[in-house]
Amino acid sequence: MTNWKELRKELNFTEEEEEEIRLEKQLILATIEAREKRKMSQRKLSELSGIPQTTIARIETNVVTPQLSTLIKYLNAIGYRLTIVPKKN
Repeated sequence: MTNWKELRKELNFTEEEEEEIRLEKQLILATIEAREKRKMSQRKLSELSGIPQTTIARIETNVVTPQLSTLIKYLNAIGYRLTIVPKKN
């Protein structure tokens, strides 16, 4: 059985690809946290954003990566916005 370290080595991700994976994970977790903080169900978010509930579920389980327009609709519906800030080193 292959463990994560062996699999990661086989996949041979670049640093940029690994950063992209980390960033996407952080983004998805932050959006879920923000939605839950508002005590909003996926169904209610779907109604407010126009995004199908099944798509929201697929985004939140990291099955699909949302397009920027979808992410903006999602965030707008929960009262958030996307902001670009300098990276901490």
